[in-house]
Amino acid sequence: MKKARARGPVVVVVVVCALLSAVAAASAPAQSGRGRVPNAQGKATPTPTPAAAVTPHKGPIAEPPRPERLDPKGTPRLRADDKIEPPTPDDFKKSAPKQKTAGDDDEEVVRISSNLVPVPASVLDAQGRIVTDLRLEDFELLVDGRVRPVGDFSHAETPVSIALLFDNSSSLNATREFERKAGIEFLKSVVRKVDRAAVYSVSTTPELAHPLTNDVRALVRTVEGFGRAEGATALFDTIAAAADYLQPQKTRKVIVIVSDGTDTVSDLDFDQTLARVLADDCQVYAVQTGNSQSANLRDLAGERRLQEFAAQTGGEVFIPHSNEELSAAFNQIAADLSQQYVLSYYPDSTEPRDGRFRSFTLNVKTRPNLRVRTRKGYYAPKG
Repeated sequence: MKKARARGPVVVVVVVCALLSAVAAASAPAQSGRGRVPNAQGKATPTPTPAAAVTPHKGPIAEPPRPERLDPKGTPRLRADDKIEPPTPDDFKKSAPKQKTAGDDDEEVVRISSNLVPVPASVLDAQGRIVTDLRLEDFELLVDGRVRPVGDFSHAETPVSIALLFDNSSSLNATREFERKAGIEFLKSVVRKVDRAAVYSVSTTPELAHPLTNDVRALVRTVEGFGRAEGATALFDTIAAAADYLQPQKTRKVIVIVSDGTDTVSDLDFDQTLARVLADDCQVYAVQTGNSQSANLRDLAGERRLQEFAAQTGGEVFIPHSNEELSAAFNQIAADLSQQYVLSYYPDSTEPRDGRFRSFTLNVKTRPNLRVRTRKGYYAPKG
């Protein structure tokens, strides 16, 4: 009987100690990060972090979101029904791709503030021939569907500032010599004495290979000196860099792309690049290379993007398959630039300065059978 009583307290003490140990173990995770529940392999399972809520953008798809709201490398593609806020030229400065320049240090581009919106227009008849005998009163300009007055009118004897974008990426190794010939032919046949041209190299990053000059021989030597095509293709970033480079020029501004339209590594997407080009008042012409008869060997999406760049800015795309067609394409670009009409639109002071996109429709009201090729709109000033 005495031995039985002696063991009773021991049992009670063991039970109490076990309970205290269980309570301490249960409260430990609340005081330390080391008390996580082990998984099946005996390893601690981390506590998941809740995903941040994503707020959808508002506005039409043609007007991309402000770059400061986006991570250019990680932004999901927009759906056709997404709505987003339109960008302004000032917004784009914050996401401008870096570019290398030949002989220049990085320097901030000084922008010229002006209410003038240039409206270069090419007018063609039913046979595709350029019409050159129109007067100011023949034109009718609609801005967002409303008829607006045109301030100035001139024929295109004014100089042109041109950026030639030459694709030096590995995507065009197969058509390298054809592309080189296209670039040289363009410089020799299109650039006039009153014009100035620059050459950009399209590769992994934008590079200004030669700044604006009217020395055609220097520009030709630049293209001839390009080495073996290599690297990725940052076409969108190079287009945007060229548009910003041309923007301060008080001339017509033209970007000529010699490429198949492929882009592989740009920080900017198509919509952002197009908005940048429109904001900087540039026209885009393209000489499409890599024109295989087999659709499996072509970048069809890239070709459609080139077509859209040209259509939105009043330019044109040419698809040469031979040296003769190449010469004809450059003759057409030269005729286009030398015989354009340049109209000037001055937004009314009552129009809101909201940075939003305004659509253009330009008609020849006295001769409705004519076709007009011009830019599709502009970005209103902000502030």
